[in-house]
Amino acid sequence: MSRSRSRTICLNGLILLALLSLAGPVMAVAQSRPEGGPGYYRFPALHGETIVFAAEGDLWHVSAAGGLARRLTTHAEEETDPVISPDGSLVAFTARYEGPAEVYTMPITGGAPVRRTFESESSIATAWTPDGRLVYETTRYATLPVPQLVIVDLDDGIREVIPLSTASEGTWDGTGRTLYFVRPAFHNNVTRRYTGGTARDVWKFGDGMDEAVELTGDYDGESHSPMWWRDRIYFVTDRDGTMNIWSMAADGSDVRQHTRHSGWDVKWPDLSSGRIVYNLGADLWLYDIASDRASLIPITLASDFDQLRERWEDNPQQYLTSVHLHPEGESVVLTARGRVFVAPAGSGRFVRASRKDGVRFRDVVFMPD
Repeated sequence: MSRSRSRTICLNGLILLALLSLAGPVMAVAQSRPEGGPGYYRFPALHGETIVFAAEGDLWHVSAAGGLARRLTTHAEEETDPVISPDGSLVAFTARYEGPAEVYTMPITGGAPVRRTFESESSIATAWTPDGRLVYETTRYATLPVPQLVIVDLDDGIREVIPLSTASEGTWDGTGRTLYFVRPAFHNNVTRRYTGGTARDVWKFGDGMDEAVELTGDYDGESHSPMWWRDRIYFVTDRDGTMNIWSMAADGSDVRQHTRHSGWDVKWPDLSSGRIVYNLGADLWLYDIASDRASLIPITLASDFDQLRERWEDNPQQYLTSVHLHPEGESVVLTARGRVFVAPAGSGRFVRASRKDGVRFRDVVFMPD
């Protein structure tokens, strides 16, 4: 047998043994909490005293004051991007009940979802017009694979494509005649303090305007998620190094900062009646414009937390993300589930090399020496 083939067999054996040692229970269950437990909250939507958000792949309903959240959806696929109708009766969201990501609505208190889009292209629930029509983002009607905003009337199903290329994240002023939107659409680049050519900007387009007007062109970084309130546009930008909530006049002047978080970025804000709910880390926060105060919303989930149960993994190899052989062939370093392990080629111990919990490691290699 050749030396290279022998080494390959040995390496495969080491990986198998290492993976088998990882094949035990994935996580231990925390002590039971009958009153609920903490979750990872995303995509909040606010209307009055009601918040709808996503967690565990489902939508949930909770008071703006916090408390125990109630689950609205239970489908095995993911439900995201909820937006609440102006009258507070419906929540629109993106779901994958039939496979593709399409837009659905359901009563805000829960009930059977109604499919509203049939685009066979990813459709993202985005906003509502002041007169109660639903707005979503899709590439379905573009000649190039770029997003556009589309309005659909829920009564007759008639669609209106807004004639703005690469428009997303739309919101209207109180009259419904002026649209504030983001161009270009989100580039899926999560680099901090990104200033590249696809950095998002806030734009304005209204009645009587031949062309849209850029409002945040004075800054090279990211400006997005526009929200209108009393003739000011609230938006998210990283002008101080972290994504925070800022505002500007309707013409882009008089820029002011409102939240001053550092570290975690503000994400997915939504404004209702002078308050903004947003995601920060794993939590939801509420910012009150009048008092200029931001506070954590204390939320717990009434869930069985199935993802935290101890379970046996029949295929631990699916968690292996990288393998690297020692320069002398004496051991192999494995990266799995964000942790680092070293397995010897001969006799010896299988060792976990990473010691710090709460940190995700990847692509670990041996140095040449």
